[in-house]
Formats: sequence, C-alpha cells, structure tokens
Amino acid sequence: MREEILSVKEIEKTFILSAKQQKIERTSLKRKVAVNKVSFTAYRGEVFGLLGPNGAGKTTTLRILSTLMVPDGGDAFIDEISVKQNPHEIRKRIGFLTSELKLEDFFTPNYLYDFFSNLHKVDPETARNRKAELFEHFGVNRFAEVKVANLSTGMKQKTSLVVAMAHDPDIVIFDEPTNGLDLLTAKSVTDFLLDLRARGKTIILSTHIFSLAEKVCDRVGIIIDGKMAACDTLAKLTAEESLETMFFNLYEETAGETDE
Repeated sequence: MREEILSVKEIEKTFILSAKQQKIERTSLKRKVAVNKVSFTAYRGEVFGLLGPNGAGKTTTLRILSTLMVPDGGDAFIDEISVKQNPHEIRKRIGFLTSELKLEDFFTPNYLYDFFSNLHKVDPETARNRKAELFEHFGVNRFAEVKVANLSTGMKQKTSLVVAMAHDPDIVIFDEPTNGLDLLTAKSVTDFLLDLRARGKTIILSTHIFSLAEKVCDRVGIIIDGKMAACDTLAKLTAEESLETMFFNLYEETAGETDE
C-alpha cells in the first residue's frame, strides 16, 4: 500500500492587483484568484507533476507548500504536519528549488552549502560526505571557491540544487527546475530527479514542458486558471492520447466554460 506523504486540501490564494498589475494582466478586476480550492495528494517515492501554462497557479501552489506563502483558505499537510500551523517543522522536511532563487553574488558554493548545512543542524561529518557526493555529481568541485557572480547560469542552478539538498529532505519541491538551462545541464537535473525517486524521495515538480513530465512523473495534476482541471496517473491521462494533446483539449474545454 502506498504511503501518503503530502495532502493538499482546497488551498486558496487571492492577490490584490495594483493599477500596474491590472494593466499587465489586461483586466479591470482588482483581485486575482491565483489558486482556487486546489487539492491533491502525493505518495512517498513518487514524482508528482503540476502541469499548466504560465500564470496558472503552479508557482503559488508550490510557495504555499514551501511555507513561503500562507493560504487564504484550506491547508496542506506533510507527514500530517500543517504548513499553516507549523511551518518551522515543514522546512525541516522539504527542499525547495526555483529558477527564481537568487543566490548572493559575493558568496561561493562552498560557503553557501556549509551555511545551509549548519542552518539545518546537519552534523559535520554527514555534511562533508553529502557535499562531496553532490558536488561531484553536478561538477561543482571546480567552481567551489568561485563567487556566484562569476558562475554561469547552469552552475548557479546546480549550486541552488545542492544547497536545497543539504539536509537530505524526504520531499523535494522543484519549480520549473530546467527553465532556462542548456541541454546538458537540463539533462543532469532530470537525471538527478530520477535518482532521487529511485532513492525513495518524493518530488513535487511544476513544469510546462510536456517531455519532462512524461519522462519523470508518476502522476500529474493539471492546473488551469487556478483550478485543478485533471489529476491522475500519467498512464491513465495518456491512455488514449499524448499528454500534450490531452492538455490542449482540456485547456480549450476549460476556456470555453470560462467564456460562457
């Protein structure tokens, strides 16, 4: 029997739009419902993918799960611990990586890894061994003492990833982890996702790349306009058509309902 590790129960998040944001969004509405009663579960040792267009609510959902935002309604539980009521305990159990994560230019990968290991109270010997393994896997060793300001985009992403894994979390949340990466770096990140799953880790992954979802995900939730439009195993969702075709058919149906 599969062991549930994450339970998301009707989370909601609404933002107040400034005049500038209204112009960007091309709307006269002063409030935007970014996440509208989204629910799903994830099981230990699987990759759960959140698939949807830009602005669908994927990032907001992951930020709520990562305790970076507090939901206006609903709640989410990791190992039965509430993200709203006990965010400190949640942070001990998760790793969070986003393409928008900005590392301080002045610091080096070595310093950042040691800082976050100490922050999570990882014992020194374990921290050294884990750093050696992760730095070797991602080729960070050669750049360990290079300031972030002087790293390539790909190496910054790899540094962010090893920092997120410093405390060896059971559940790892990745927001568009291959966004903007070259082919070789993207492949190394994808291979690492598969390796994490093989080691029994749970991965929550947001992406708009169908090929990535098809390669690594066990189950997929499709978010459109802040709502969960479909959620099932990848095998069931693609039983009759490709994930891409199924998504666009669903998107057109949802858009039609909205227009009505």
